[in-house]
This record gives sequence, structure tokens and C-alpha cells, in this order.
Amino acid sequence: MTGPDATFRGQADLLGPQEVRALAEELDLKPTKSKGQNFVHDANTVRRIVTVSGVGPGDTVVEVGPGLGSLTLPLLDAAGRVVAIEIDPVLAGRLPRTVAERAPELAGNLTVVTADALDVRGADLQGADPYRVDPHGADPHRADLGETGPTALVANLPYNVSVPVLLHLLAEVPTLRTALVMVQLEVADRLAAPPGSRVYGVPSVKAGFFGTVRRTGTVGRNVFWPVPNVESGLVRIDAYETPPWDLGEAHRKRVFAVADAAFAQRRKTLRAALSGWAGSAAEAEFALVEAGVDPKTRGEQLTTADYVRIAEAARRLGIGPAHREP
Repeated sequence: MTGPDATFRGQADLLGPQEVRALAEELDLKPTKSKGQNFVHDANTVRRIVTVSGVGPGDTVVEVGPGLGSLTLPLLDAAGRVVAIEIDPVLAGRLPRTVAERAPELAGNLTVVTADALDVRGADLQGADPYRVDPHGADPHRADLGETGPTALVANLPYNVSVPVLLHLLAEVPTLRTALVMVQLEVADRLAAPPGSRVYGVPSVKAGFFGTVRRTGTVGRNVFWPVPNVESGLVRIDAYETPPWDLGEAHRKRVFAVADAAFAQRRKTLRAALSGWAGSAAEAEFALVEAGVDPKTRGEQLTTADYVRIAEAARRLGIGPAHREP
């Protein structure tokens, strides 16, 4: 990462309201709520998002749901490469041409992966499977993304799948050093909420597993087309420089299972809320005491680190679903 602020090359002609409408009309595109399609049409907003992300020429950026390319263009203008994951084949097919028209010197730095972001695997973004779509209609060819993999996630995430997509990519792409996402404002509040907050919950715990989480601003609804019914917020996650715990899949799943169980019955004490997960209230208490957590505590009072300790204590004691007979 190059620092807190991005530097633009000035080689991209950004989209405005007229260009967004013209592209939509060309593609006979009618944005749908089911796909969470709300396209940003304000150049200052997308520049701000890229600036806050801090990406630079050394970064390979993953963008989810690039749509018509409003955010893709300034990302290319600041970063080294952009890998855009787009589920809509029509939008995925038009994006390279839009970049070739509006940022011709940067067109070779774009890779488009036509897929559902929830189905993408880390290997798909490290040069093995994604294809660069030639803006002039030639046959696609393999993209060279280097050996290290993407370093940043910057995206205007569809509201209906924002948290699952964010957590999935953080898990699948361990090379990510930072994520800057725009999500529904209440989701942003949940992701960045501290323990004890009214909106602190499973998303807060799980996001905190990967790094430090903070709100970095709000975005008004009038910069979108169509105008959504909600405000948006920016959330930044910075990966731990030295991970405080094992980030591997098996350990992550154990920790997340504890958090899911704790918040499924958030009004109950952890001794009661974790009884089903542990096999009994007594087993839950054993794990909690081993982890140094008061069994009378409630889930919203614990940090991510507390959940990690509970999962690790349960593993040592042979407590939890993985240790019970099928």
C-alpha cells in the first residue's frame, strides 16, 4: 500500500450522470433491486472512495460489481491493476470497451472475471483462471496477475449480499492488505461497532477476525442512479500486520461457529446461548472458564479475541460440534 491517500495519474475520463444514463440506455439496462444495482454517477464520490482506500501503482485491486465502470475508472487511474468481478455478462462484456474508450492507456491493466463473487476462489484471482477480456473483441487470454495476488479490495457492494461477499473475499484472498467498501449505512455501523454497542453482532466479530475495522465516512443517496432508499457508509478493514491468531480455514470456522451460536440467542448468557453448540450448558461453561470468560457474560460484551480464546479452549477440551458423535 502506498499510504493513506491515493495519487491519480489523470489518465481516466470519469463517468458523470449523462454518461451513466447513456450507457444504461445503450445496454437496455433497467437496474433491479434483486441484483442490488445502484450506480454511482458522481465523479467526486468515486475519487473520494479511491483516495480513502490509499491504493497505488503497486496494488492489484479487486472490485466487486463494477457495473458500468464508475469506480473502475478512477481505480485504474490510481492502482497498478484492477480485477473486476461482475456477475452480469452484459455489464462484464461492456466494461473493457468503456475503459478502452475512456482510459485507453490503462486498458491493459483491467481483468474482468464474469462470476458471482460468492463463488470466486482465491486461485481465480492469482493468475490461474481469470481472463482479461480484450476490449477490441479478440479472444480472451489468460491474465498475468503476478504471484502475490490482489492486495486491496475496493468496491461498492450490492446491499443485499454485502456482508457475505466481504467476508468471503477476506477469507479467500489472504494477500489482501486492506478493504474499503461502500455498504448500506446500518451495515457499516454493524461492521465497525465496538463490543457493547447496540448494533454489535456477528458481522462485527467476523470482520474483526481479519483486521482492524473502522468507519471512514458516509455517502448520500443522491450520488446514485437509481436513488436508493437508504444512505451508504464507507468501511475500511486493515489486515493485521502480524496476525494475532491463526487465520486458517479450520480455525476461522471454529471461531465463527462460536460467534454464530452466541448471537443466535443474544439475550441469554453465554452459558445458555452456547449450550447447543457445546453439547450442554455444563460443557459450554467448561469452555468459557478455560478461556477466561465469565459464563454469565452475554455475547455482545465480547471482543473477537474473546471468541478466538473460546474456540481454542473448546478445541483443547474436545468440546463442540466437531467432537461430538454424528
